[in-house]
Amino acid sequence: MHAILTFPDISPEVFSISLFGIEFALRWYALAYIAGILLGWRLIIAMVRTNHLWADDSPPMTVEQVEDLLTWIILGVVLGGRLGFVLFYQPGWYFAHPEQIPMIWQGGMSFHGGLLGVMFAVTLFARRRGVPLLSLADTLAVATPPGLFFGRIANFVNAELWGRPSDIPWAVVFPGEAAQTCPPGWEGPCARHPSQLYEAGLEGVLLGSVLLWLAWRRGWLKRPGHLTGAFFTGYGLARFTVEHFRQPDPQFTTAENPAGYVLAWQDAGLTMGQLLSLPMIAMGLVFLLIARRRA
Repeated sequence: MHAILTFPDISPEVFSISLFGIEFALRWYALAYIAGILLGWRLIIAMVRTNHLWADDSPPMTVEQVEDLLTWIILGVVLGGRLGFVLFYQPGWYFAHPEQIPMIWQGGMSFHGGLLGVMFAVTLFARRRGVPLLSLADTLAVATPPGLFFGRIANFVNAELWGRPSDIPWAVVFPGEAAQTCPPGWEGPCARHPSQLYEAGLEGVLLGSVLLWLAWRRGWLKRPGHLTGAFFTGYGLARFTVEHFRQPDPQFTTAENPAGYVLAWQDAGLTMGQLLSLPMIAMGLVFLLIARRRA
């Protein structure tokens, strides 16, 4: 018998109300997005208002421009995150059911897609408003980890994106399919790594703390591109690591490929999450190199 933890009985809905026969619900996942965006917005305003963080004590944009930027970021996160999930993870199903693509309230968002959406939106914003792109990207790098933290906590509350089967003492028995799909020979309900909490700790707490320290204590905002490179590299390494403990998406797992590798050789391989993280790590290193040379 394995030492396991029981999943806490938490509803995925914060509350729900019915008006005129229509059900409205606020879910933890939506609340996580709201909290992450608002906290990130306040962090950017704090950086813009702290002149000594910037070269020549000159922030790259005004508080009013930050407020305008918020709208662009929300559009980039939502549209990019949804389209990324559709294209990276379930293109065949969504192309056969295109009416399901805009139904984001049913779940299905990709961080890598959201990142690409934000990059596109921020690039357009910087060109239209005359804001230095690298300095703008650095502020977003510092502001993003809180949203990652809240998002992964919401994944845990929703009992989704759970980890691989494990008998470690802190393994969790998630409800539904996660507890029923046990490896051969497993006794009792299937316990799994709480990989959502691993990601919350690495991508949110650890990476966020390092970036805040680099911005406020080491003066990295004075060297445009440094914090952007640190974020890409740090997130890519964190996600690549956690993928070893995270259950791969079902569309990539088969009886012949239970590990969910999209690239495999002998007994090893790469999952989709790891494959998408490699360009992030490479891009982060390029940003760090360019920023160092410019400095």
